[in-house]
Amino acid sequence: MILVLIDHDRGEIDPLSLRALTAAKKLDQDVEAVVIGSDGAILAGIAGEYGAKVLHVASHSAIGDYTPMASGRALKDLVAKLNPAAVLAAGSPRGNEQLAHLAAFLDIPMAAECSEITLGRPHNVLRARWAGNLIESALVHSQLLVATILSFSTEPQSLGGPAASVVQFEPALEPADSVVKILSRDAGESKGGVTLNDAKVIVSGGRGVGGPDGFGNLEELAALLGGTVGCSRVVTSSGWRPHAEQVGQTGTKVAPDLYIAAGISGAMQHIAGMKNSKTIVVINTDPEAPILRYADYAIIGDLHQVIPALTSAIRAAKG
Repeated sequence: MILVLIDHDRGEIDPLSLRALTAAKKLDQDVEAVVIGSDGAILAGIAGEYGAKVLHVASHSAIGDYTPMASGRALKDLVAKLNPAAVLAAGSPRGNEQLAHLAAFLDIPMAAECSEITLGRPHNVLRARWAGNLIESALVHSQLLVATILSFSTEPQSLGGPAASVVQFEPALEPADSVVKILSRDAGESKGGVTLNDAKVIVSGGRGVGGPDGFGNLEELAALLGGTVGCSRVVTSSGWRPHAEQVGQTGTKVAPDLYIAAGISGAMQHIAGMKNSKTIVVINTDPEAPILRYADYAIIGDLHQVIPALTSAIRAAKG
C-alpha cells in the first residue's frame, strides 16, 4: 500500500497533490491518503476520484493552520499503524517540508523531486537536481520510501471512483511540534482572483520592468488575456511585488498554457519554475539573455514599448 499526503490550505486542495495521487496509483493499485487538519475531511470525494480508498484525517487541537512539524509527527504515527511501502507527496515547498519532518522522525532518507520511482530493495528514483538542470538516478536504501513527486512530471488522472472512506485519528503531538505555525496571513492573492497555480496565462516581469510602477502595463495585459501577473526573485527581493507572485525554485512552479517573460534574464532558479509552460514568449532587449534558450517566441525590444503594443493589438483583435 502507498500512502499519499494530500496538502490543503484550510480545506482547499493543492492541485499538485492530485498528481501525487496519480503517480502513486501507477506504482500500486492499493492507495490511501492522509490530510493534516480536520478541514481536510471535505476532500474525501476528490481523494476517491483520484484513486484513494481511504482518507485518514489527522485532527488535534494544536493543528489549526499549517504546522509542518506536527504534520511530520502525525504522519509518523500513521506510518507505524499502516506500514505502507511508500509515503508520497507533491514536490511543493510544503510537501517537501512535511515529508522531511517525517523522514527526520523516522531517521531514514527522503528523496525529493522524483520524476520516476521503482519500488524495490533498494528503491530506485530519478529526481531533479540543480533546479532541474540535472536528473539524478539514486538508490534509496530504506524499507519505507519517503519521496515527493516532481511538479508537473505526472499528469493528474481522474478515475471517477467513489468518495474515499474517512478515518479520523488524533496524533500524539509534543509541545515542540506546534512551535512553528502560521500566526497571521496577508491577502496574497493576485488581482482579479486568479492565482499562479490556476492561471492559464501568466505575464511575468523581472528587473527590466524598472520598478513597481512598471507592472501596471503587465497587469493590464494579464487581465486582457484572463491571466495573472508573476515575477522573478529579484523583484520580490526589491519589494516591488509580493512573494505570492514569485515564479521559480523558491517561489511557485507553474505550467500555464502561455507564459510571457518580460525583462527577465533567466536565472536557473527562475527557469526551474516556468520551463514546463506550454508556450513561452520572451521580451528582452538582450539577444543573449539565457531565458531565450527556452523561448518558443522571442521579441527583442523594450518591454515598455512592446507590452503596450501587444495590449493594443489584442484589444483591436477582440473588437
